[in-house]
Amino acid sequence: MKQIFDSERINQYLKEYALENVLPKPLQQHLSLYQFEPEEALCQQGEVPEYFFFLVRGKVKVYTTSAEGRTLLINFTSPLGVIGEIECLRGLENLNTVSAVTPVEAIGIHKRLLSQYEEEVSFLQFMLHLVTQKFYNKSVSLSFNLLYPVEVRLASYLLSVTSLEDAAVSTANLKDMANLIGTSYRHLNRVVQNFCKEDLIERSRGTLVLKDRRGLETVAVRNIYENGNRRDQS
Repeated sequence: MKQIFDSERINQYLKEYALENVLPKPLQQHLSLYQFEPEEALCQQGEVPEYFFFLVRGKVKVYTTSAEGRTLLINFTSPLGVIGEIECLRGLENLNTVSAVTPVEAIGIHKRLLSQYEEEVSFLQFMLHLVTQKFYNKSVSLSFNLLYPVEVRLASYLLSVTSLEDAAVSTANLKDMANLIGTSYRHLNRVVQNFCKEDLIERSRGTLVLKDRRGLETVAVRNIYENGNRRDQS
């Protein structure tokens, strides 16, 4: 995590995402901008957070880990996403781990400031909207994502962790990928082989390379891990 001291950039983000009329003016003076590299965690499950973040650039993945060490992907979040606000408001441990998929920029607010401004009506209404929308989206994700065939889950995952500029995924973490999308390593390999036969992807030098992004979008029908993400919600 790298802190960037650039008030002009923060103000640009506040204007871009219509936060300047929601966040109390005194609070805006205490905002900080942070950068995260891919795979770097914004928050770790089980830790008590000091900050909550407005995700203003990039993409993050949200996942949970069981006591046995198994991971399960909940969703991917793009701007404008909010991370850690529930835990900071209630003084709780992080329920999930959130890590960067791409280079990420996030506006951070220290939790000690929340108690000073949580009575502000516009701010309170905004936070309430975010919290209720987040619970709804995650409830839908956890309830329905595992009901989809592995083909849909894998296609959605590959679309979420790649881009037109970077269309490759390392095969070194296929076991982790299988855990994240809730299937076995053996089943995942079978689906990968079928995708290769259908010329949707190819194995190349320790990577899975997306060859037919539109074809994967057809398999996914809709990206189940990003459905519901909008610029005004997380």
